[in-house]
Amino acid sequence: MAGVMTSRSPDTDGAAKRSRRRRLRACPDCDRVVALPPLRPRERADCPRCGHVLVRRHRLPVQRGLAYAVTALLFLIMAMVLPFIGFDVRGIGNTITLTDTGSALARYGAPLVAAMVLLGIVILPLVYLVGFIILHARIARSPGGHWDELLTRAISHIGPWIMADVFLVALLVSLSKIAGMATLDIGPAFWAYCVFMLALVKTQLALDTDWLWFRLAGEPPAPAGILLGANARGQDMTGCHACGLINRVDAAGRGHCRRCGERVHTRLPTSLQNTLALLVLAGLLYIPANTLPIMHTTRFGAEQGSTIIGGVFDFLQGGDIPIAIVIFVASVLVPIGKMLALAWLCWWAHRPEQIDSRVGARMYRIVDFIGRWSMIDVFVVAILVALVRAESLMSITPGPAALAFAGMVIVSMIAAMRFDSRLLWEPAHREPRSAHD
Repeated sequence: MAGVMTSRSPDTDGAAKRSRRRRLRACPDCDRVVALPPLRPRERADCPRCGHVLVRRHRLPVQRGLAYAVTALLFLIMAMVLPFIGFDVRGIGNTITLTDTGSALARYGAPLVAAMVLLGIVILPLVYLVGFIILHARIARSPGGHWDELLTRAISHIGPWIMADVFLVALLVSLSKIAGMATLDIGPAFWAYCVFMLALVKTQLALDTDWLWFRLAGEPPAPAGILLGANARGQDMTGCHACGLINRVDAAGRGHCRRCGERVHTRLPTSLQNTLALLVLAGLLYIPANTLPIMHTTRFGAEQGSTIIGGVFDFLQGGDIPIAIVIFVASVLVPIGKMLALAWLCWWAHRPEQIDSRVGARMYRIVDFIGRWSMIDVFVVAILVALVRAESLMSITPGPAALAFAGMVIVSMIAAMRFDSRLLWEPAHREPRSAHD
């Protein structure tokens, strides 16, 4: 987004006016109830306690979003149908398309990994962009309806699983790995995918969910008697993760959002138990992912398996130190670091009064952000398996570690999503004030 993004703090200290009841929010990261200030384009409102971005206002959200989304969709289609990369060694070569990176894995005995690859780099981005375009085109013509609300919820859930940027980094790593083995031919689809990725990022940044929900369904007033500066849970209320509206809940802390219909909870049920169980599963998958071969390379009839650590040493011996560092950090340090950090956060959540919650919140944001970048190695395998096909001279097939590693990344991402960061902020850190005092 052009221009400087300025931040404005929501009102939590003074008594809120009655007219502001429809602009109250419960921070999804720390559960503090705040009153949003009026925002101009290119401004955002951050939670004054944990720093979470509550609302980010955009200029011309429909027009800009549509322009970026249509551009991204056109270049994605080009990347899917045009030649992607060519490979030639001693006159024997192979040219692949973008979708071959998934279909080749399926042909060589890794259909589940193939599905994960295609979902992250083609299918989910395609669904996201089509849904985004339909939604914003309908909003440009009419206020919206039930189907528009469903589309808004759907694209919000799809967004975290799109991995086009991770795939592009993996592509650069793959090209570095085979540049010394053969002649590479960069096809037009490669450049189209680069443009698509940039346009997709701009599309995601242009999504103004707060404005969208207000345009689609208005905003009912917040429940009467709500207290500013206090945790919503202590008032038998919670904020909707889909649209942000504050809702009352039943005695069990559950309910449904009055605006979008999404199920809401004061805290995710069995959050810590689910997170720890998923971490144990991810830890078990981490062992075969790093000890078994992630791919097999056949040269002149001789087959050799390569583990993740073995690939790091290959890059080091070849002088590609930056690439070796990227692979080591993304595939070794990040997964184990993420699992340890989540386990530590679960332990902290049992003792919120003994920790600095701001430190825990920052740690959780980092963990949530970096998790998907571990898919780099899986994408590297997908690209090499599809591309390196030189008859008896050289070929690459996926190893058993590919499925274990992909499963570990997905499970650890779900573990991070199941952790409820609001548990780090109990009890409330200050005396509440009524929005109607």
